[in-house]
Amino acid sequence: MAGRNGRTVRDLRRGNRTAVLQRLYFDGPLSRFELGPATGLSSGSVSNVVAELIADGLVEEAGSVDSDGGRPRILLRVAPGSGHMIGVDVGETRVRIGLFDLTLTELARAERPLTRERYEVEGIVGHIRDGIAEVLAGAGIGPERLLGVGIGVPGIVEDTGDLGAVVHGQTIGWDAVPLEKLLRDGTQLPDDVPYFIDNGARTLGQAEMWFGGGRGARNAVVVLFGSGVGACLVTPEVEHGRAVEWGHLTVRVRGRRCRCGALGCLEAYAGAESLLDRWREHGGDVPEGADEETALTAMLAGAYPAEGREADPVAVAVLEETAEYVGAGLSDLINLFQPERILIGGWAGLQLGTRFLPAVRLHAASYSLRHPAHKVTIDLGRLGPDAVTVGAAILPLADFFAHGGRRAEPAPEAPSASLPTAVAERVPH
Repeated sequence: MAGRNGRTVRDLRRGNRTAVLQRLYFDGPLSRFELGPATGLSSGSVSNVVAELIADGLVEEAGSVDSDGGRPRILLRVAPGSGHMIGVDVGETRVRIGLFDLTLTELARAERPLTRERYEVEGIVGHIRDGIAEVLAGAGIGPERLLGVGIGVPGIVEDTGDLGAVVHGQTIGWDAVPLEKLLRDGTQLPDDVPYFIDNGARTLGQAEMWFGGGRGARNAVVVLFGSGVGACLVTPEVEHGRAVEWGHLTVRVRGRRCRCGALGCLEAYAGAESLLDRWREHGGDVPEGADEETALTAMLAGAYPAEGREADPVAVAVLEETAEYVGAGLSDLINLFQPERILIGGWAGLQLGTRFLPAVRLHAASYSLRHPAHKVTIDLGRLGPDAVTVGAAILPLADFFAHGGRRAEPAPEAPSASLPTAVAERVPH
């Protein structure tokens, strides 16, 4: 039966379970007495919901604390082993797969390095399938215990309904790739285990907002520097974050050609791939045959040498130019969205690190309007190189919470359909 606002009793119960689970997850352990004001529920509702969650195995007792003159209050927490998620990062240099318990403690990990033919679709699908099987076997977890599999990918992700998640990745040659269908056709997971596929910059943003440098911020931008450049915008209107095509803003008319085919994109100056290309073009000593991470490490060692050694002037000049382009690109985000915080992550962003930040902050302020520039802080993300994987695992966890601690019912199987026409953008990572 629906009430005046259209909500049913089932909706109300699910909302109450969600409220209690989230408070215990982020602020627990808590007593039943503390859960009342924390959730806005009556003591009777809290008691009923807690009893349900304990019966379902989702909540457990976690000791007790003394109360004012009465019996000790029992503390409650989310039971770590009551659910498991897999997070997958389809990155620039590797596919990383992690298995997590409900508190996002990593239980097992698998990695698959990527070669120059790294984005061949069947190869990526095979890496994901094999990695899922490997982490489940390594932890001794049955696939039926999964709440879902979250996957962060380079590209725009479209939910087509019939084919599931389809990925449009112009710069990696993915033309409307039905990734979810390809995974389901060959995986050994039960049909009711859901896949959650999203842009990698958004999964990074989700992780930083839940557990990293974005906690407590209402307006934030999380940027991802890898071979390319991406960003996730979080506002009160888009609280779970929205991937934006920041790497393909034009920063120089008729400038360098970007991997997307256009001229003058920010990515053509700020991504690790273009940064190393410019170092090489100006005579930099790029290690022969090295992958991007190794080459960037060598470049940074030249620009910031050990005491007593001379800096590589070419590496210094390229990094200084890159810092200005990054700062100018951040100024667009500052002027457009007026965020409280900007967090820089991704493997290349973390390698560039704190030595690179002062110049970026200086240029961002000089290219921005004064008022929003004075309100924003620019820092590194706090979750390290695994942030995209963690953020991908958060996708099924957030859905689980939204359904009150129950896995969403799978959508009915739809008839096959032709692939949609590709559109062509990418937030790379």
